[in-house]
Amino acid sequence: MARSLLDGIRVVDLTHVMAGPTCTQLLADLGAEVIKVERLPDGDDSRRSVPPTFRGPDGVEESAAFCIMNRGKRGLALDLKTEGGKRVLGRLLDRADVLVENYRAGTLERLGFGWPQVRERWPKLVYCSITGFGRTGPYARKGGFDLVAQAMSGIMSITGTSRGEPPVKCGPPLTDIGAGMLAAVGILAALVERARTGRGRLVETSLFEAGILFTAWQSAITLATGTAPGPLGSAHPLSAPYEAFPTADRRWIVVGGANQANWRRLCAILEAPALADDPRFATNAARMANLAELRAILSDLFRRRPAADWLARLDAAGVPAGPVNDITEMLADPQTRARAMVVEVEHASLGRIPTLGCPIKVEGAETGPRKGPPRLGEDTVAILQECGFAPAEIEALLAEGAVASPDRPSAGEPA
Repeated sequence: MARSLLDGIRVVDLTHVMAGPTCTQLLADLGAEVIKVERLPDGDDSRRSVPPTFRGPDGVEESAAFCIMNRGKRGLALDLKTEGGKRVLGRLLDRADVLVENYRAGTLERLGFGWPQVRERWPKLVYCSITGFGRTGPYARKGGFDLVAQAMSGIMSITGTSRGEPPVKCGPPLTDIGAGMLAAVGILAALVERARTGRGRLVETSLFEAGILFTAWQSAITLATGTAPGPLGSAHPLSAPYEAFPTADRRWIVVGGANQANWRRLCAILEAPALADDPRFATNAARMANLAELRAILSDLFRRRPAADWLARLDAAGVPAGPVNDITEMLADPQTRARAMVVEVEHASLGRIPTLGCPIKVEGAETGPRKGPPRLGEDTVAILQECGFAPAEIEALLAEGAVASPDRPSAGEPA
């Protein structure tokens, strides 16, 4: 059986909702043991992001949002405001390589687990902090959500069809997912350095900075010209044609015919060879200067045939193109299935449920989810035993409400 890349790496996951869970799920997919520590009494906020839910054979329901972000992790339910809860977290960190948190600035410091305190007690620990705006600067204590980060990073000013229309958010939580990915990269780099030096590092990133990173092309334009670009629909800010076009059967396709070779191929496919040398469109700079005219002409041409016909012709000629799929079509796409991007995992109450696969493949190594998402506190007792707590100590922690398990829920949690 192939070895997982991060076998032996233990991650304490103090994150919730999206950015942090994205980071820790990637680490779990690469083989790390991730212990998801959920706050009592209610756990991760995404457990209440319903509907929709997955429903088990005995009627048990779990949030689909929670399940999609937390497969591959073990679950421990903990109240860090109790002395027992703090003692448990300390024991976890005694055995851990990485701690990941996305609390508001100052919260973990008040509880005794901020970076300055952790660095002194666990000098080998890699400590990752994901915040809305970063740990320094005038917005350091400002709470952050993807919507706010997309707005303030400029993403919403370049998303949509035209200036003057209401601002539009990118559909996926772009800055949440981006920050989670950046955090995972930083953690892996810090682990490599720790192997050389024996010491951990503080790794941090933010939703705001992730959003800024996604504006690379538009920032290049603004830095070079002093003028901020606006929304272009599906078009590219620097190359044309590179956007979506309607077809005869009312399906949309996207076409990347921007470089000169593909531009000439596209003109031949469209049976409009004169366009290739038309002074308005002969070069990329000319096409960008006359983008509205180009779009109108190409749209009329694409409306002459159905989408499947055009895609077959474009593929045969090597011009990058594809259909605009909805999510159902994407999940059923043969390439999605061939790349194991939809898989099933086992859930303790729901049975086998579908989830997204791991987008990172490494030759000779196993990547991807190895278990389903945990029920709230599913592994609490087992993890406490592994940390050296005696049965009487575990019972005392449960009685105190410092921890909870499915058969011993905390106060305020339904049995």
